[in-house]
Amino acid sequence: MRKRPGDLDLVPLIEYENLNIVRERRHLLSDINLKIAQGEHVAVLGPNGAGKSTLIKTVTREYYPSAGSGRSVVRILGEEFWDIFELRNHLGIVSGELVHSNLREITCFDFVLSGFFSSLGLWPGQHVTTFMKRKVTQILGLLDIQPLANRDMNTLSTGEARRLMIARCLVHDPPTILMDEPTSSLDLKATYELRATLRKLAQRGKSLIMITQNLSDIIPEIERVILLKNGRIVRDGPKEECLTSSCLSELFGIDLDLLQKGGYYFCY
Repeated sequence: MRKRPGDLDLVPLIEYENLNIVRERRHLLSDINLKIAQGEHVAVLGPNGAGKSTLIKTVTREYYPSAGSGRSVVRILGEEFWDIFELRNHLGIVSGELVHSNLREITCFDFVLSGFFSSLGLWPGQHVTTFMKRKVTQILGLLDIQPLANRDMNTLSTGEARRLMIARCLVHDPPTILMDEPTSSLDLKATYELRATLRKLAQRGKSLIMITQNLSDIIPEIERVILLKNGRIVRDGPKEECLTSSCLSELFGIDLDLLQKGGYYFCY
């Protein structure tokens, strides 16, 4: 039975029980038991091949738990099954894969606007309201990207396109944004701008869940860090306890020293 809106405040945003993902006899995730509460700011950090993107795909339902000795469960807001169109009102997902697949000949304004319809572009029969247009204008202003409105998506840099993807998911005003490798392939300026955007969203009440291999992606607002290696959680707790030289050296398999400055962490 579908939970009533008031009940949603009482359940975790995302919950994994004994989660195992196996593809072609390879364990991508093993025995994941994890709860992320609504309103948390969380980073999942790990090296390439750790299983980070696989976690994203369990949320988008590209991957389902594998059958095994125990029951594997993925719940979002207490439910194992969601209509993807309904889910977008609760959780906005931005990934590099989505960005690259959506660089096409469509104005940035229409690209964000089409998020209301979960389509790529506007099609005959789709009723665009004044409210929708005003909402898009408001979001572009919030993210400081209004100058991009009349440009085509296929003319954008990777950083600009990624910020447009954030704008697109915001049309449904989801309380949580899930980011997969937010600054991958970005230069220093684009990285700075994207991190500033994420900080602004967090400070305006959006919950952030970030999947990354880049330590310096973990903005000061992130409170909890989950360390993932070889498909398993090796540590989960407050940022200050997880981001230490010893923890990160073990995670990445090299000797690392840690520097903290301005709420950010760096390794050398």
